[in-house]
Amino acid sequence: MANNLIGVLVMSYGTPESMDQIEEYYTHIRRGHAPTPEQLAELSERYEAVVGGVFPLRENTNRQVEGLQAKLDEAAPNQFRCYQGLKHARPYIEDGVAAMAADGITQAVAIVLAPHYSIMSVGAYVKRAEEKAKEVGITMTAVDSYHLHPQLIEALTERVKNAHNKLQEKDVHPIKVLFSAHSLPEKIREMNDPYEQQLLDTSKLVAEGAGTPDWQFTWQSAGRTREPWLGPDILDTMKEVAEAGYKGVLSAPIGFVSEHLEVLYDIDIEAQKVARELGLTLERIDMLGTDPRYMETLADSVREASKTAFL
Repeated sequence: MANNLIGVLVMSYGTPESMDQIEEYYTHIRRGHAPTPEQLAELSERYEAVVGGVFPLRENTNRQVEGLQAKLDEAAPNQFRCYQGLKHARPYIEDGVAAMAADGITQAVAIVLAPHYSIMSVGAYVKRAEEKAKEVGITMTAVDSYHLHPQLIEALTERVKNAHNKLQEKDVHPIKVLFSAHSLPEKIREMNDPYEQQLLDTSKLVAEGAGTPDWQFTWQSAGRTREPWLGPDILDTMKEVAEAGYKGVLSAPIGFVSEHLEVLYDIDIEAQKVARELGLTLERIDMLGTDPRYMETLADSVREASKTAFL
C-alpha cells in the first residue's frame, strides 16, 4: 500500500540492552570476529563501571527519537514517522528501513545522531541505509551534517557557560576548555574528509558564544588498531595543560549528543582519574540529550532535506 508519510530513519551507533548482549554487540563491531575473553572482560568491566549492570543507555537514544517525532508532529502534523536504525545493535539500520517498507513508506530521510560528517562515520551509516532502501523500493535522501545549526550552537554554548561557571565557583583558574570528539583513523586527512574542520568550526562558534577564548581541540576514544588514529588524545592533552600551569579543564565532548560509554567512561571515569593525578579539576558539560534546541535542530534538518528531495 502506498503511504503519504515520509519515513525518518534516525541512526546511531547502538549499545547493548543488557550485560548478556555485550558479546554479540562486540562481535558485530569486530565484523563477525568474536572478541577474545580478555577483550570481552575489559568491555564488560567498563559497562559495569558505568551502568552497574542496569542499562539506561539505550533509553537515551529512544528518548531522542521520541523527541524528534514530537517536534516533527508539532511543525508538520501527519507528515513524518520516525524509525530507529542502529549500526551495531538491534534494530540494525537495515531493520529500520525494512520496517518503513512494511508500513508502505516509499520516501524517507536518513539522519544520524551525530552533528559532524565523515565518510567513515555518518557516511557509512547512510551507505547502509541507502543500499537497503534501494533493495526495498524506498527513495531515500540523507542529512549529512548539521554542525552549524544555530539552535545546536546555542544549546552547546549554554552548556559550556554553565560548566565554566561551576569551575569558577570552585575558585579554579586558569581554565582550559577542551573540545573533543571520537577519533578516526588518520587516513581521513588524505581523503579531504570534512570531519576535522567541521568539529573545529563548531568549537570556534561555541567558544566565542560562551566567552571562553582559551580553548583547544583534542581527540578521544580512539580504536585499537594497527593504523594511526587522529590525536592527540585528551589524556595526553590534559598532561600538557597541567604542565602549562592550568588548574581547571572544561571537557566539552561536542562530537557526542548523548550519555554513553565514550562520555560516561572515557571522560567521567578515565579522564577524571588522570585529572586527579595531575592536580586538575575537570568539569564536563551536560550532554544534549533531548534538549528542545537539539530536537529543533534535527527536525529542521529533516524537514529541509525532505523539502529539497520530495516537495
